[in-house]
Amino acid sequence: MGDVYYITHNGSLKREENTLLFENAELRKTIPIEQVDEIFVLSELSLNTKLLSFLSQYQVPVHFFNYYGYYVGSFYPRDKNLSGFLLVKQVEHYLEPQKRLYLAKSFVAGAIQNASKIYSLDSLPYLQELNSAKSIQEVMSIEGSFKKLCYQKLESLTGWEFETRTKRPPSNPLNALISFGNSLVYAKVLGEIYHTPLNSTVSYLHEPSEKRHSLCLDVAEIFKPILSEKLIIELISSGVIDEKDFLEETEYCYLSSNGKKKFIRAFKELLESSKHYPKLNRKVSHRTLIRLELYKLIKHLTSDEIYIPLNYWSP
Repeated sequence: MGDVYYITHNGSLKREENTLLFENAELRKTIPIEQVDEIFVLSELSLNTKLLSFLSQYQVPVHFFNYYGYYVGSFYPRDKNLSGFLLVKQVEHYLEPQKRLYLAKSFVAGAIQNASKIYSLDSLPYLQELNSAKSIQEVMSIEGSFKKLCYQKLESLTGWEFETRTKRPPSNPLNALISFGNSLVYAKVLGEIYHTPLNSTVSYLHEPSEKRHSLCLDVAEIFKPILSEKLIIELISSGVIDEKDFLEETEYCYLSSNGKKKFIRAFKELLESSKHYPKLNRKVSHRTLIRLELYKLIKHLTSDEIYIPLNYWSP
């Protein structure tokens, strides 16, 4: 794997011979293209088609976020790992109700297991109810009920007011952090999907639709508690982020530029930090955890190896 680069300063990005060149009035930095696996753009950036062609040649996806920190889209180079067989299997598991239901339940079970320890919640009643669910709507309802409890605990753990989940726009700092953190997780999962033969538009928990990489929404459910919510609690509890890191407009709250940089720095460090992975009996980065989860899904779709979602807390 190459590195993930986060661009948080305004400027321009272009090709200079066989390197990437970022520059603005204060900064000029070259980056060897071979070192780049993925780019997150969280600033005003000028670029051209010559650069996009260069990025496509080296198969580097680029994720774009707007001024408020919302994910707005990705430059997704031409698929490099096409597999007609896997695509047929993905669609087959979507079209067959029981196969789709199993995967939808699995993503939510992973989310519940991974969130329950963070919030000191008893997951068993929800997992039992999930096991008995007969439809995608029931699965999403169970997830929603559990998530409501998580957000109540998040308010008490951070000491910050939450009220209710508001997305577009977030109404207060805690909602703004959740929206920003979740956007980073969605984009990171999408970037990892690009490096596999999976088709990002065929999903199971979230309904596939036009102009949406819905599979990353499914898989992100497993990782949002670990890579977003747990990180939010740590950043607030340690005082790294406080209420001075937010800007507010009428019925609108979002992270300041400095607040985004703090969050991104911590997010990047978390992705590169290691976690023991029992199946391999070795440590892997949190970023690699996402890739391994995707390959578990591929094996489920194409063989008899049943998909079991990541339980982050298992020894």
